[in-house]
Amino acid sequence: MYCTNKVQATNAVSGRLHRPAKCKTRLPSRMVRYAAAALATNPEKTARARGEYLRTHFKNMREAAAVLSGMKLTKAYAYLGNVLEHKQAIPFRRFSGGVGRTAQAKEFKATQGRWPEKSVKFITRLLKNAEANADAKSLELEDLTIKNIVVQQARKTRRRTYRAHGRINPYQGHPCHVEIILSVSEEEVERSKDKEAVAPSFSSLNRRQVARRRIEAARA
Repeated sequence: MYCTNKVQATNAVSGRLHRPAKCKTRLPSRMVRYAAAALATNPEKTARARGEYLRTHFKNMREAAAVLSGMKLTKAYAYLGNVLEHKQAIPFRRFSGGVGRTAQAKEFKATQGRWPEKSVKFITRLLKNAEANADAKSLELEDLTIKNIVVQQARKTRRRTYRAHGRINPYQGHPCHVEIILSVSEEEVERSKDKEAVAPSFSSLNRRQVARRRIEAARA
């Protein structure tokens, strides 16, 4: 957003009105908001990275992000490296129109897959950025997990292509916005084998029975 100041001045010689050059003042931009900011409940244990108007196809980026969600960061690096070398494929589930079949998609219980190199390179850079932010918070690389990835469509870039008989067709690009949230995986606690230490389950009781059980437990 810009504010434009329009001031008219009178020339002393000719008496004509002339307008000086417009003064454009850049207003302060708003704070960046993350679509999945509610998932980052503990800022000390999470790291974020965001890319806007990335010039890579939205559909390819969405399918690549869907596979990485919930994956360990070290495993994600190895997987993306294998995709660039065509050792593993990215399964296409939602935007699968016209996508060929490959045997490499069997490990993800899918039949269609591709190797979108440009999207893989963009998402690798974002993961490196998020890793650097996690390193600034003294978080261990081995403990980081990709908690959430959000891919959104950006405004299309409009160009034109020239066809036969003097016709012109639109030639649009489909960029995207990507945001990544890394978090430290929670420590798993073993379940106690002692029956007395395990809390009783009230799922099969009604409200009156649950209240009676709590009263009896408080008296004991």
